[in-house]
Amino acid sequence: MADLLPDHPDFLWRNPDPKPSYDVVIVGGGGHGLATAYYLAKHHGITNVAVLEKGWLGGGNMARNTTIIRSNYLWDESSGMYEHSLKLWEQLPDELEYDFLFSQRGVLNLAHTLQDVRESTRRVNANKLNGVDAEWIDPQQVKELCPIINIGDDIRYPIMGATYQPRAGIAKHDHVAWAFARKADEMGVDIIQNCEVTGFVKEAGRVIAVETSRGRINAGKVALCGAGNSSVLAELAGFELPIQSHPLQALVSELHEMVHPTVVMSNHVHVYVSQAHKGELVMGAGIDAYNGYGQRGSFHVIEEQMAAAVELFPIFARAHVLRTWGGVVDVTLDASPIVSKTPVDQLYVNCGWGTGGFKGTPGAGFTLAHTIAHDEPHPLNEPFSLERFETGMLIDEHGAAAVAH
Repeated sequence: MADLLPDHPDFLWRNPDPKPSYDVVIVGGGGHGLATAYYLAKHHGITNVAVLEKGWLGGGNMARNTTIIRSNYLWDESSGMYEHSLKLWEQLPDELEYDFLFSQRGVLNLAHTLQDVRESTRRVNANKLNGVDAEWIDPQQVKELCPIINIGDDIRYPIMGATYQPRAGIAKHDHVAWAFARKADEMGVDIIQNCEVTGFVKEAGRVIAVETSRGRINAGKVALCGAGNSSVLAELAGFELPIQSHPLQALVSELHEMVHPTVVMSNHVHVYVSQAHKGELVMGAGIDAYNGYGQRGSFHVIEEQMAAAVELFPIFARAHVLRTWGGVVDVTLDASPIVSKTPVDQLYVNCGWGTGGFKGTPGAGFTLAHTIAHDEPHPLNEPFSLERFETGMLIDEHGAAAVAH
């Protein structure tokens, strides 16, 4: 420990043993769980909180994503949630007193067919009505924003234009987790690593405790923020969630000079590319088609992802893949999240973000903390309740979330 630098994560928060009881126990020590704990303490004065992580803090999907942040979703409900989240992102570096490399370099969503153009311009108009910065740009404007992109007409899917959100961008995922953890810890939240939840104790239809690998912990309220493992946790608690878990993989190249100034996404050829602050190219694809909990993926997905990237960016043809990884995403029927009360009294759930969980980190934490504190949803997450799958009030964002992001 003596040779660790002062900004090493081991110095940023305590590593306490679990207490016998807490007012709130949050299951999952990723971005959403940590953000929930932070906003419970900051906005609601609830500091007797434990965040339980079965592995190491931020070691699940938080460490296994491609860090894209944007809010240009189609429907009012999604737009409200993600735009609020983006506004929180914009103030978090100062609020958390931590530079997690938030870079508002803009995001381009490419259109390759006439149907893409129609859907994209519709989304731009919807964004503008909701006060979200968005514009439609032609191929030459795409080239001006991203000079290395191929806008020729001799490729499989020529670029016919793109949506552009200037305020969108990226951030350093593990630094985000550390920033939330440090501030939550300062306010008295216990962050407990290597503590797997193995069951729940209920009494008269109400959750009263969680069983863990480190013993029983009594709880006034419990929140599930387990991302891809949410359905497993719900089953332990005695109810079902309408989600499926899929592997989602991505990769990075070795380091390069800075050549890619923005973020480019293409639903049609199914690839999205940015360049990280150190210089590696970060590339992602869509989810693997099969259900599973393995943090890995299929080789053919990587192969197709590389073919699409090289077609759009010929300059990448000689780049070498440094490493690949996979996360586990939980996908709902309407490609929108669930931030809601559950059939078990005093038990709450945050799941189903699919491929959009990282960008929703502060918004998810903000609204779930409100729901826990008041036992009723915030107006922003009220539409994202479990009940919508019974009432039919779905929020179909398959168009905006067709490619992982």
